Amino acid sequence: MDDPPGFARQLDRLLRIARPVSLDEVEEAIASRRPLPGRAVLITFDDGERSVHDHGLPLLRERGIPAVAFVIASLIGTDRPFWWYEVERLVSGGGGGGRSVAEWLRHLKSVPQESRVAALERLRSGQPRVRQPQLTVDEVRALEAGGVRVESHARTHPLLDKCADADVRDEVVGAHELLSGILDRAPRSFAYPNGNWDARAERQLDQLGYTTAFLFDHRLGPRLPEHPLRVSRLRVATTTSPDRFETILSGLHPAVHGLRGRG
Repeated sequence: MDDPPGFARQLDRLLRIARPVSLDEVEEAIASRRPLPGRAVLITFDDGERSVHDHGLPLLRERGIPAVAFVIASLIGTDRPFWWYEVERLVSGGGGGGRSVAEWLRHLKSVPQESRVAALERLRSGQPRVRQPQLTVDEVRALEAGGVRVESHARTHPLLDKCADADVRDEVVGAHELLSGILDRAPRSFAYPNGNWDARAERQLDQLGYTTAFLFDHRLGPRLPEHPLRVSRLRVATTTSPDRFETILSGLHPAVHGLRGRG
């Protein structure tokens, strides 16, 4: 969360023109096949950045707005960095071999999981360890107690469609088991890392009894999701300009974005 005051303004605007809903309400709508209210908005956060606890939670609680945080299970209670943050630090430190951070990230998102892991090991060679304090177990539980439901974003955040079968299972089931121990309940919602839907992951989620899973496709979803394990989402940053924020909330931005892409 780069701009907490900007996030506060977005929440205030949201309360004026939309209807914030909880994940419980989304799940109930799916189970009962009754559409959500008009202009319903579910706020979600991916990855589990500390700023969601430190800045987002107080602002949401002040306004009584529910949300969901999809967290990377294996990082909770550690100082291990998000892998893309580690790439940024390592490359900025001179270990990129002539490639920019953006070029490295594009490359690492395009190769199989084994190749990505091996490339990261090479980038780490000879460089100081990158550290990044992550959410603690107590902070995760504080999010839950404060109205931000904590759900799964895989065990280590790979691109699941680039993984071998065994790795897909480990990422879904491993995260499920870790979070079940932390939350004292089984998680039942999932966000695909990087938004990359994978049929094998979906089958695992279905077998584990997950009720919803979310993409990262910048598409406006219907009031009742057509497929509960492939729910579309719109992307908004705390630094998104007010005009663009209004356009996104109106539902027009994905169409405009698509037209620009075809032009």
